[in-house]
Amino acid sequence: MLLIPAIDLKDGQCVRLFQGEMHKATVYSDNPASMAGHWQSLGARRLHVVDLNGAFAGEPVNAPAVRAILDALTIPVQLGGGIRTLETIRMWLETGIHTVILGTIAYRDPQLVREACRLHPGRVSVGIDARDGRVAVEGWSATTDITALDLARRFEDAGVAEIIFTDISRDGALSGPNIPATRALAEAVCLPVILSGGVARMEDIHQAHANGGPFANGGRIAGIITGKAIYDGRLDFQAAAHWLTDATTRAPA
Repeated sequence: MLLIPAIDLKDGQCVRLFQGEMHKATVYSDNPASMAGHWQSLGARRLHVVDLNGAFAGEPVNAPAVRAILDALTIPVQLGGGIRTLETIRMWLETGIHTVILGTIAYRDPQLVREACRLHPGRVSVGIDARDGRVAVEGWSATTDITALDLARRFEDAGVAEIIFTDISRDGALSGPNIPATRALAEAVCLPVILSGGVARMEDIHQAHANGGPFANGGRIAGIITGKAIYDGRLDFQAAAHWLTDATTRAPA
């Protein structure tokens, strides 16, 4: 199980939002590449990046900042936000992104996700962001009538690398992650699930690990994304990452 630091990009800066509200952004750095290097130096083995402007615009907006991050790192980078065409997917993968995260387009055009997985095996993830159990799209500005579980099940046989599940009500709120919903999703689908939203303290890391599986169907909670807590200093990223690595290594097969 990995602990994955998040960098959210808004207007070229590293920010954190509260429950996905763009007008509730706290700026943590005007040099996202430097921030990315900081997390790598503390032991991060993967970085989660979101182009927030792109999520609303439906196309990449913070490309210069993303490229600067890639130039600064040697670890894999996963990217979401505004990735809605096969051409954009190809562009980012050729640029150096390890895994693209498809969110809105996964709801609107499942066949495009399947085609992307066929063309780029192992390098396409689906981001499922939920508000009260229902999938939210367009930068969380619209809520659909489909449940997170129903959307995830559409891609079990598509070749998706993993599901990244975010409970919007927990995101940036430091209220603790929605572990029951994340575990229920991991128990129901035969895909790795990444937990996101609300991680605030070491106890959250302990609880996520304790509920991580693997489960009978082959699903598991494979990672934890953390943002605001490590920027505010509530969670010591290095200590938490080391604990999680050690605990995962000790866990019985």
